[in-house]
Amino acid sequence: MVLTPEERECMGKSGLIHGGNQVNGMSCIPDSLCIRDKIYDGKQNWLKDAILQQFCTVQDKYGVNSHAPAVLEAKFLQNVIQEDISSTTQGNLHECELCAGMNGVNVVQNIVSSSNHTVMLFLSALFGSIVVSIVKTIHKRRIQSNKLCESDKVLQIPSAKISRKWSKRALLIGVSIGLCSSGCIFLCMYADVVARRIENLANMCDERARMLQDQFNVSMNHVQALAILVSTFHHGKNPSAIDQKTFEDFTARTTFERPLMSGVAYALKVLHSEREQFEQQHGWKIKKMEAGDQSLVHDYNPEKLEPSPVQDEYAPVIFSQETVKHIISVDMMSGKEDHDNILRSRATGKGALTSPFKLLKSNHLGVVLTFTVYKYDLPPNATPEERIHATLGYLGASFDVPSLVDKLLEQLASKQKIVVRLYDTTNHTSPIKMYGSDFTVSGDLQHISSIDFGDPTRKHEMHCRFKHEPPLPWSAIIISAAVAIIVLLVGHIIYATLNSLEKAEQDYIVMRELKGQAEAADVAKSQFLATVSHEIRTPMNGVLGMLQMLMDTELDTTQQDFVVTAQESGKALINLINEVLDLAKIESGRIELEAVPFDVRDILDNVVSLFYEKSQAKGIELAVLVSDQVPDVLIGDPWRFRQIITNLVGNSMKFTERGHIFVQVHLVEELKRAGNIFYDVSAQNREVLDDPDNMKLWNTLSGLEVADSWKSLENFRMFKTSTGETDTINLVVRVEDTGIGITKNAQLRIFTPFMQADSSTSRTYGGTGIGLSITKRLVELMGGEIGFTSKSGVGSTFSFTAIFKENRKGPGDIKRYYFEPTPSDFQGMRALIIDGRNARAEITMYHLQRLGIHCNLVATTESAFSALLEACTSSKSNPNMVLVDTEAWGKGSGFAFYRRLVDLQLKGTHKSSEPMPKIFLLGTSISPAESDYLRLTGYGDCIRKPLRLSTIAASFRKTLGIGVTRQHNRDQSSVLQSVLTGKQILVVDDNAVNRKVAAGSLKKYGAIVTCVDSGNDAIDMLKPPHTFDACFMDVQMPEMDGFEATRLIRSVEKKINDMIQMGEVSADNYGNKPHWHVPILAMTADVIQATFEKCMECGMDGYVSKPFEEQQLYSAVAHFLETGETDPTS
Repeated sequence: MVLTPEERECMGKSGLIHGGNQVNGMSCIPDSLCIRDKIYDGKQNWLKDAILQQFCTVQDKYGVNSHAPAVLEAKFLQNVIQEDISSTTQGNLHECELCAGMNGVNVVQNIVSSSNHTVMLFLSALFGSIVVSIVKTIHKRRIQSNKLCESDKVLQIPSAKISRKWSKRALLIGVSIGLCSSGCIFLCMYADVVARRIENLANMCDERARMLQDQFNVSMNHVQALAILVSTFHHGKNPSAIDQKTFEDFTARTTFERPLMSGVAYALKVLHSEREQFEQQHGWKIKKMEAGDQSLVHDYNPEKLEPSPVQDEYAPVIFSQETVKHIISVDMMSGKEDHDNILRSRATGKGALTSPFKLLKSNHLGVVLTFTVYKYDLPPNATPEERIHATLGYLGASFDVPSLVDKLLEQLASKQKIVVRLYDTTNHTSPIKMYGSDFTVSGDLQHISSIDFGDPTRKHEMHCRFKHEPPLPWSAIIISAAVAIIVLLVGHIIYATLNSLEKAEQDYIVMRELKGQAEAADVAKSQFLATVSHEIRTPMNGVLGMLQMLMDTELDTTQQDFVVTAQESGKALINLINEVLDLAKIESGRIELEAVPFDVRDILDNVVSLFYEKSQAKGIELAVLVSDQVPDVLIGDPWRFRQIITNLVGNSMKFTERGHIFVQVHLVEELKRAGNIFYDVSAQNREVLDDPDNMKLWNTLSGLEVADSWKSLENFRMFKTSTGETDTINLVVRVEDTGIGITKNAQLRIFTPFMQADSSTSRTYGGTGIGLSITKRLVELMGGEIGFTSKSGVGSTFSFTAIFKENRKGPGDIKRYYFEPTPSDFQGMRALIIDGRNARAEITMYHLQRLGIHCNLVATTESAFSALLEACTSSKSNPNMVLVDTEAWGKGSGFAFYRRLVDLQLKGTHKSSEPMPKIFLLGTSISPAESDYLRLTGYGDCIRKPLRLSTIAASFRKTLGIGVTRQHNRDQSSVLQSVLTGKQILVVDDNAVNRKVAAGSLKKYGAIVTCVDSGNDAIDMLKPPHTFDACFMDVQMPEMDGFEATRLIRSVEKKINDMIQMGEVSADNYGNKPHWHVPILAMTADVIQATFEKCMECGMDGYVSKPFEEQQLYSAVAHFLETGETDPTS
């Protein structure tokens, strides 16, 4: 439903709309102190603003008041005296009301008050002004004399004499003026006291009026927002989403947002022609309101009320707050005040207030606020007739005015200084007193402040007086009689002031230093992240580099699989470090996504590798399935995509103790038909199977029931509209588990940072509760959406969509250089899969088809034997392998199946020209002892789940005797060899392991590598002329870092290039090169974006993040060292 601008503004004020979007939950009533600060913003002096900060402070990201240093720096010297009084005023916020409008007289008077109350009685306004003038003049003369001393030390003594002489004259002038003005002091000070008393009374009265008006407006906004809520979810939904129970619960849970209201109720507009149908529908008669009762909190029995008399329309209450539940069925149009209120509200479209009346329960005066609920299509500029025609109902709220005023006045520290009375002055001839008692103390000062409660037809005023009689102007009396004493104190005051100025100058210097430290905090924070990242990633670089070098040695398939798993785990750890460093970027919205080629299937295999041990330990079946319609190569951010899936699988693994975890990837187009009707490609997975043991099994991976994932996809935009872009690939990923599920109450906060399902979750399962929040933000960055469906005790299914770019290049060429090649040793082979559960068999078929193996599926061993017998007696080829799931293997039938297969061969039925098929057992929990025993009984191998392409290929190679050593991609190796052979490359790193890894990676392809361990050595090696073709430079090294070394190298190169260009030297003297510029690439563990920019600024040509891989090193060097071969990365 489209909200009108007025509705959006109202809901925005009440917190129902945030950032342009409607949000769940109710906002809190704004803090009255913060409201008061906003009212006073720009109207109070610097001192009061500083005091107000302790109640409503706005801090920058380092916890320092962002405006305080600038204010102090700009006004420090001229307000140095005022700073001394802060210690006596900061303890009481509203005592500073008496400070408003103070001039220099009161400033000096309060300074002396803080140190000696007796001295304050002897200060006068004129004398204070004189002292301040003398102090400023002396300070100015001192600055001038200091400048003279700095420019010419010969003038130091004369300038000091001039300063002292001028100070004596100034002091004499001040004393003379004080003696001559003693007769005028009393009149001036008394007039000033009276003026300030009047001003203080006006300020305090206006402040209370504004606070009352603002708090009432906040409550009014909440009532209007509630009216919009009723319009949206009661009248805008069919059937209605609100009933009495819902309204009662909602108003009860949001009572804290309306603490000043006695009750809230909603009355429906019912025409006379609709009365009978309305009464039949609700099961009660419309009752007449008792005469004289206008209160929503009146306690009476509605059963005793008479039916409402016949009239054109009625307004029976259908929803109400629990405190006023007894007024349901009462016709609000039958009461005079409410009748007039309703007519005014619906004609104007604004809230309408009644005149004050007594609330019967509290015996206090109160008012009723009425808002009209219209049809949602009412135009903003509708006429009164259109508004009346579009009226649907009326929302009313009652206010206890005395309680409201008392609560607000309790927040004011100076509430005891004045007495307040509140009037309804709509009728000027006879105003109605709404709050306050009669003034018991007579006084000559009174201030009246107008209050606007949002109803233009009603007028309200606040009358204020001081509670006590004004004291005698003792300061004026004593000062006028003690001028002689004042003159004697002048010298002491000036001396103390000069000392205060000297201390103020020192404090000013300290403040400047603190400001510099605060400005350096951001640099320190960035440096801290960079250093920690470097210290963690540097040893990890050595680990991964050595694993890569180990993979280049002769390993058997099992060892190779172990090394690959270790390398993937190390990469996952590096990725985790990057995620921690990226968390700040995610929160600040500065994270950027990459756009590089990647293989979705490889990523899922890597995720399975990460959770292999955990799934084995728990006995959980973990599986992945990627639709064959998903392209082999996509363009996007593989790390973020992997991070999302890793977070979701890790979350499922944490809360799943039995059953399975299933990850599926499909195109969005696969899962929808014309008309946005969903099509479940694996709908059979929810079918119930018959079990011989009379157990209820589901056709899922583990036979357990799962949550319906399609409920989480129904509201995704991609399933409702088309993106309109032809070069995008829209993926939908589902992570299904059979864990503990999520309760309905916890589902509302599942994506809230640092929140878990309940308080015991973190204690039982661990975790911080931030993973799903980060996942949601990453999905949104990828242009997708995330949702979930869960059933407590059954499990959860998380689904998300993501948008990637289509790969324009041939997928074969891209995969040839970027990814591990898929084994081709098994192309054309045939396999027989024995599994009685289709959902599980599809996973096995998916992995085998990736290897190019043709698959045939049967449900039982009997069916498998029949299929083998048929292949032996026909022209069909025998399968090369038979894969049996442990569940289909049965109780002892697995051995019988193998014996029957051997008998088949012995009887000669099997084709002698073809070898017997190898038998593989698939299972989640197969112990090593069981595996050895099965191999002894004739089985080829046991493959433990979760299934991965590398694991299956390694097992097949070992059992079938195919390719037991690592096969390198000759095409890629030849390209790397041609680019790097004979190239002179300098590696600069203070870490020996890093040097060894980089050198080994480059030497393998024919590069001539020289290693040094410091920036100084690098400068010597790269001083022209030299023979190096490229340089890898570590940026963090002792003595001289890579940035400084690069700057010096570029400086030397520039100097020589300028000399060659100017003809000062010959190019023959410098290797016959007219221009020197060796490519220098940063090599660092720091992944902060600012470091990359710093590398570019100092003259580096590229950036390689550690831990690096061979392909990464090649890509960086080949950009500068191409020798006729095409760079595969370009």
